Amino acid sequence: MVYEFKKFEGKNIRQEKRLTLTRSNQIGFPTRFYTDNEIKKFKYVVLYWDSKNKAIGIYFTNDEKEENKFSIIHSKEGYGGSVVVRSFLRAYSIDPEIYYGRYEWEKLNLEGIGEIFLFKLRERIKN
Repeated sequence: MVYEFKKFEGKNIRQEKRLTLTRSNQIGFPTRFYTDNEIKKFKYVVLYWDSKNKAIGIYFTNDEKEENKFSIIHSKEGYGGSVVVRSFLRAYSIDPEIYYGRYEWEKLNLEGIGEIFLFKLRERIKN
């Protein structure tokens, strides 16, 4: 019998694919999402808001001329990345204490923009 073992090299790395909205006004890109979607190639995000569906759209870009961009904080230890989005959340009255958590996402081709990642906010159930 022939075995083809592969060494596991993901110790202490979150294998989370969902996006995270934190209480500290950040959108987090866990390692798995970051790697699978090659986020390391990008410097910025541009955010979009759909108030009817309570959905946030994220467009990854390297466009230095984009005025409304947020810089991606890339982990030096290889743990993914994040974006501080305080001004965005305040502009749309999105309270991170109500909406923090992990979110499933989907890709959407936004006309005139390109491919965005979107997730729909949901209120946390209070005990």
